[in-house]
Amino acid sequence: MRLEHRFVGHIPEKLDPGVLYVSMEYATAAHSCCCGCGEEVVTPFTPTDWKMTFDGDKISLLPSIGSWTLPCRSHYVIDRGKVIEAGPWTDEQVAVQRRRDRAAKARYYGTENSGINEVTTPPGAQRQPERPTLLQRARRWLFG
Repeated sequence: MRLEHRFVGHIPEKLDPGVLYVSMEYATAAHSCCCGCGEEVVTPFTPTDWKMTFDGDKISLLPSIGSWTLPCRSHYVIDRGKVIEAGPWTDEQVAVQRRRDRAAKARYYGTENSGINEVTTPPGAQRQPERPTLLQRARRWLFG
């Protein structure tokens, strides 16, 4: 399967199958799940989430897209517009990756947590004011 890309200002409410919608303004891509279930998949571009590469012709997204919260639990990579199926993950593998993702975000954003694995802002570093995450802004933008 291949995905055609469309650069858009806003992600449309209805996603056409086989189209990867890319909003540079909102640093987000969205597409209808490549398994065919029709569920919407949103991939925000951030230092700790997905990275988009446009080579002037095709788009790639990394890392892989694992739709663990969807009933289909599909898992694939988008490489130069081509959808490459990846193997299924166990619940344990998903849990491990979610912990890694949370830890990466905490390290990058200097999140202060209480309890085990506390991550704090390094001495002398300026804390950024609290604001909605990119994913929260994208959800608000997509769903009102």
